[in-house]
Amino acid sequence: MAADEVIPAEIHHDVPTAARIYAWALGGKDNYQADRQFMLQNLPEFPEFIDLARQNRQFLYRAVRYLAQEAGIRQFLDMGCGLPADENVHEVARKFAPDARVVYVDIDPIVLVHARALLAADRSTAVITADMRDQEELLAHPDVLRLIDFDEPLAVLFLSVGHHLLDEDDPRRILRTVIDRAVPGSHLAFTQIVCSDPERAADIDARSNGAGLRWRTRDRAETAALIPDGLKAVEPGLVDIVQWRPDPEQPPLAPVPAELRPYAGASKLGRDLTEYGGVLRKI
Repeated sequence: MAADEVIPAEIHHDVPTAARIYAWALGGKDNYQADRQFMLQNLPEFPEFIDLARQNRQFLYRAVRYLAQEAGIRQFLDMGCGLPADENVHEVARKFAPDARVVYVDIDPIVLVHARALLAADRSTAVITADMRDQEELLAHPDVLRLIDFDEPLAVLFLSVGHHLLDEDDPRRILRTVIDRAVPGSHLAFTQIVCSDPERAADIDARSNGAGLRWRTRDRAETAALIPDGLKAVEPGLVDIVQWRPDPEQPPLAPVPAELRPYAGASKLGRDLTEYGGVLRKI
């Protein structure tokens, strides 16, 4: 952000937010000192986070391409969408289905500020500021009702947001609410950061929650247990997402920012901190 830029009152620039941190890892510039400070303080202990953010964004492309091109989905709900970046859901979907409709959902008001400019003339895409934990309220939002037809198959995306759902939020209920309303043939795409080392997972949780970032690291079994009944995983199933239909020819991401470049590639160190998930079909 420019030093003389006026920051809207509802945007809290003195505490880190997941949307801005994630966007920085993707090469974005819409972040504040609090975001940069949190990342640079914690990356020496958890350097894999840069790779995981970027791997999740690459998974988004492959998952949305599958949903639009192979599964025939024409409407998407993107929960916890984050700041606009390269290859946003509506852009990927429309490469393969020009009539695709998308509703983006995020609780961070800065997402709405930037997305309004991007989507100003796009009547088939909307972004709403809402809490993904309150599914009933957001599903009743006028833009959701305008763009999403629950009598037709839809795709619901919870990408790299599972770890922001605490146990007391009842994440299985949150996932089930929208999928229960969807017709057969609808899909759920879900990912979250996982770790099988309890001490390391607890350290991540303590650092993140201490900074005001709601966080619950899970292992693979705990993550799989969040998936509602009545869904069948699309091949290759629930996996570390770099293994989900890898495509070396997919569009590249923006370069890693210079300050974060020393941590790029750390996911190859072999420590068990990964992004886990997949795409599931309602049967």
